[in-house]
Amino acid sequence: MKLNERSLAFYATCDSPADNAGFLYKRGERHTAYHRRWFVLKGNMLFYFEERESREPVGVIVLEGCTVELCDSAEEFTFAIRFSGTKSRTYVLAAESQAAMESWVKSLSRASFDYMRLVVRELEKQLAEMRGGPTGGCGGCQESPGSWKMKPSGPEPSPERLPALHVILPKENGCAVWNNVPGADRPPNTSGCGRYDGEGNPRPPPLPPRRRASSSDAGGAMGAAVESPSTFCQLHERYGREVTRLRQDWLERRRGPGPERWPSPGDLPGPMAGRR
Repeated sequence: MKLNERSLAFYATCDSPADNAGFLYKRGERHTAYHRRWFVLKGNMLFYFEERESREPVGVIVLEGCTVELCDSAEEFTFAIRFSGTKSRTYVLAAESQAAMESWVKSLSRASFDYMRLVVRELEKQLAEMRGGPTGGCGGCQESPGSWKMKPSGPEPSPERLPALHVILPKENGCAVWNNVPGADRPPNTSGCGRYDGEGNPRPPPLPPRRRASSSDAGGAMGAAVESPSTFCQLHERYGREVTRLRQDWLERRRGPGPERWPSPGDLPGPMAGRR
């Protein structure tokens, strides 16, 4: 395994939190004497320094493929880190107290990725049992790690039952343009119902039902037609000519002594009687 010394030194002395740290006695590889070193555990790497204030570690132990176990030694509170393989080295360490030894053994045993993988598998197994229920549920099926996903507790809503979103139609001069709306290129609806026609365009709102014209409505319409500007002008001109003719006839008949007077409304025949 190739490691970058500068990167390891920076990682060992940076401000990232350590899983465990303290003084331990390390037995030498060639000489059996124990040397007091400052150990720092970060992740699956165990760094050791000559002093607590040292800026660079003396060495590092990668805690992968190893076991941590107690060992018999002349020193008290000793434990060993053993790696698999015939030429692998065994690190023998000694703590200053029983509590410190137990703390280090527990921390080192949980530092490897193999241990984390076992924990994840156990948690996935427990989760599968909880989801399957007390009766087994899924019939003893096993899921691969990382393949499960949390599912909602309630029933999944079908896409057909989801409420349609309200579409705001664009307007030109205050009027909706039905053929120029977003989503007009949607597939046609062949069911014969819905808010879209066969070409995928939105249907216009239905027209209100027509009312039959009653007598009062007809009279109102006729009155409106009589009072229209064009019809009123025609009637005014027609009756004006008739009034002029009648006035000339009346003047011819009433010629004689006495002042000339205008005819009263009662003297006028026809539809002009009673009008002022």
